[in-house]
Amino acid sequence: MSNESATIVQKLWNFCNVLRDDGVSYGDYVEQLTYLLFLKLADEQTKPPFNKPSTIPADLDWESLRKENGKALEDQYVKILQELSNAEGLLGVIFRKSQNRIQTPANLQRLIHLINVENWSGMTADIKGTIYEGLLQKNAEDTKSGAGQYFTPRPLIKAMVTVMRPEPMQTICDPACGTGGFFLAAHDYISENYGGTMTREQKEFLRFSTFAGTDIVDNVVRLCVMNLYLRGIGGTESPITTADSLSRDTADRYDMVLTNPPFGNRSSITIAADGSKRNNLAYERDDFWATTSNKQFNFLQHIKTILKTDGRAAVVLPDNVLFERGAGEMIRQQLLNQFDVHTLLRLPTGIFYAQGVKANVLFFDKKPAREEPWTQKLWIYDLRTNKRFTLKTNPLTDNDLQDFISVYKPEDRDTRTETDRFHAFDYEELIERGHVNLDLFWLKEDSVEDAADLPSPDVLVAEITKNLETALAQFQNIQTELDSKN
Repeated sequence: MSNESATIVQKLWNFCNVLRDDGVSYGDYVEQLTYLLFLKLADEQTKPPFNKPSTIPADLDWESLRKENGKALEDQYVKILQELSNAEGLLGVIFRKSQNRIQTPANLQRLIHLINVENWSGMTADIKGTIYEGLLQKNAEDTKSGAGQYFTPRPLIKAMVTVMRPEPMQTICDPACGTGGFFLAAHDYISENYGGTMTREQKEFLRFSTFAGTDIVDNVVRLCVMNLYLRGIGGTESPITTADSLSRDTADRYDMVLTNPPFGNRSSITIAADGSKRNNLAYERDDFWATTSNKQFNFLQHIKTILKTDGRAAVVLPDNVLFERGAGEMIRQQLLNQFDVHTLLRLPTGIFYAQGVKANVLFFDKKPAREEPWTQKLWIYDLRTNKRFTLKTNPLTDNDLQDFISVYKPEDRDTRTETDRFHAFDYEELIERGHVNLDLFWLKEDSVEDAADLPSPDVLVAEITKNLETALAQFQNIQTELDSKN
């Protein structure tokens, strides 16, 4: 982050401490900033050198807000939020279900002043985007807000995009898009690697047609849309929608899927693959292989559907997806047979805002139908054993993933070679393992001689809790199998 960006982020964030005394949470603060910043940017576009017609009615624009104070200011702000929440297109997405969370007019006026003194349109898209990303990261760092669940570590996102190598004119989907980190990284990658040679058609496609995302949470969609808007991605229509991705097959197909679906083993909704509704909270998806209430398995099945033939996916998934029985076994077997499941990156703990999470990145390609299995070798990179990270004292960095990027050989996977941390497992070996268990490891943990090297107690507790939850889920699966046989 540049000094200019960091200064503005800190200035805006410092004011949040004042609003905390007024009962405004970090998440609410970023939300209110989003509304006001959008109004300011729209206002700047109507002035030289842009001179564009306003997209916002005069009685609801930035100037109508800036000239008021006291109770009149509060009333005008509420009016703007209410009326723009019913607008069409991008405006409607930004202001959907918007409410005023700032109860003191003087604080609202101060925030308006902080935004007004900056010339946002005069900044480059990179600076504006970096400022907003900085605010989103600060929000994610506040564990009480719960926003961390929507914020994937940026070094991990960057590494995933680097090995996936998106190209101009390819479509990219994230069915659980959060604040849009994968879209920004893919946009940056394409711009940096092809920007000098892209045609006008390719540039327009990158801006308006490359990305498609969905999230179930209104506020997260708002943050994502604003994140993209500040980077110049999208137009009057939003590339992001508020919806439950798992509820149906939209028939849209994509060249690439990059995503980190929400963690947590169970959902209150069962996805029925066999046409039978187990309860009133059930979706029918006849394109799915198995019926399950496990969100990760359902996202995995949804992703296999929305990929084009020869499309590629990189998906962050928790450990239970590698070994859970029942539906999990069937899904893993079908995936190995019908797709080229070629790479698994085993992630260390301590890199997510949700503590104790053990996760992986699974890379696979969709192939045309045939009788022979498409997976020949699954290459596994172990970034977990003897690797210890914490969000504050030892965060994951780009350098920590450079070796993985190097051995991945994105330019030619046939030239891969094994290393201490990178091993290949043949299809026959995988399919013969009990329940198609892909929870493979070969390195041993070094003994910890110094207690200072141990994770913090809260991390240890979170890991133990997660392990117990996973064990319970396995026992429940075994019980379900036994019940079905009796």
